[in-house]
Amino acid sequence: MTKKRLVIALGGNALGNTPEEQLELVKKTAKTIVDLSENYDVAVGHGNGPQVGMINNAMEFSANNGGNTPEMPFPECGAMSQGYIGYHLSQSIRNELKKRGKDSEIACVVTQVLVDKDDEAFNKPTKPIGSFLTKEEAEAKEKENGYEYVEDAGRGYRRVVASPIPKEIVEINVVENLVSNGNIVITVGGGGVPVINTEEGLQGVPAVIDKDRSSALLAKELNADMLVILTAVDRVMINFNKPNQEEIKEMTIDQAKQYIEEGHFAPGSMLPKVEACLEFVENSDQGQALITSLEKAAEALEGKTGTIIKK
Repeated sequence: MTKKRLVIALGGNALGNTPEEQLELVKKTAKTIVDLSENYDVAVGHGNGPQVGMINNAMEFSANNGGNTPEMPFPECGAMSQGYIGYHLSQSIRNELKKRGKDSEIACVVTQVLVDKDDEAFNKPTKPIGSFLTKEEAEAKEKENGYEYVEDAGRGYRRVVASPIPKEIVEINVVENLVSNGNIVITVGGGGVPVINTEEGLQGVPAVIDKDRSSALLAKELNADMLVILTAVDRVMINFNKPNQEEIKEMTIDQAKQYIEEGHFAPGSMLPKVEACLEFVENSDQGQALITSLEKAAEALEGKTGTIIKK
């Protein structure tokens, strides 16, 4: 019998800020993924915020402090983070499968995601990356390289890059073939390496694509039965942290849009997750979306917890 398909988007709580912390955390993450793969074909997307920041900072520091290494373009840093995180996830999932006597295969695909070179986001970069600088250092850097730097929460100045909308997953046919053959596939890491079309072909651009949006696009292009966004809470809430806080078990598209209009979901937190779910459900014939915690994913798929978004 053909299994249903899940696309799982892993939140930051499923990964770690250091190699040691991450390797420990992904053991728990792997158990959840393998649990779900028992009954579903699975493709996994993930974030890369701390990891790509660490790589970018290290390369930048080395290049500017006698390390005799080149300045590393940001798309290349994103690709490095895909390999680093994918290695940890692949290894941990394989070890978990072996414990259970399973012989499924895992593939990590370094993934490019096409964006529109005219996306308005390129005119309004908002995503902070890289090292913290003083105002004077940032102004000097801006003159030197033309990048844009902004003050970040009182901690100093950081470079900002665009966060464009994902349009197409370049390696989707490879991912489709792997999933169809029963492999667990790790893809669109960090939202994917953003690329644009040029006369010479694809070209990487310094940007960060939201991983939930890329996972929603992945779910659509794979014709998945469900997009599962794993985060730090068991259910979506309205009136969050207020006396009338309320857990939401189920939302239609219209209800979700109403809650967004009423300002119930915080930008940079729950809002992009709900918006990604809406994008998938609206563009899917029968697909539904689920937001829940890593720990409760299996229970949520049985309807015991989590928040379902459906037509």
